[in-house]
Amino acid sequence: MTARGNPSAVSVQPLVDYQLLISFENGESKIFDMKPMLKEMQGKWYGELLDPNYFNTVRIGGGSVEWPDEQDVCPDCLYENSTPLIQGINPPASAI
Repeated sequence: MTARGNPSAVSVQPLVDYQLLISFENGESKIFDMKPMLKEMQGKWYGELLDPNYFNTVRIGGGSVEWPDEQDVCPDCLYENSTPLIQGINPPASAI
C-alpha cells in the first residue's frame, strides 16, 4: 500500500503513445498516460523518456514504476491518475 493507502503497482507493460498498462496489488489493471507528465517535466532527465527504446525499459520499483536512470512516478499519483480498464476493451498494442 502507498502512503495514502492506495494499492501498489505489481506489474507494468509499456504501450503505444507513452502509456503504461499497470496491474495493482488489489487486482485492478489501469492505464497511465505519461504524456502530460512528460510535457510538464521537460529537461534532460525526464526527457530521456521520450526515447521509445528507453521508455520501454520501464519496471516496477517501490510500489510504482521506474526507469534505469531512476525517473519514477509517485505511487499515489500513478494509481489516482490512471484509468481503469473497461472489461472487453483491449489496451493499445504494446510497445511504442
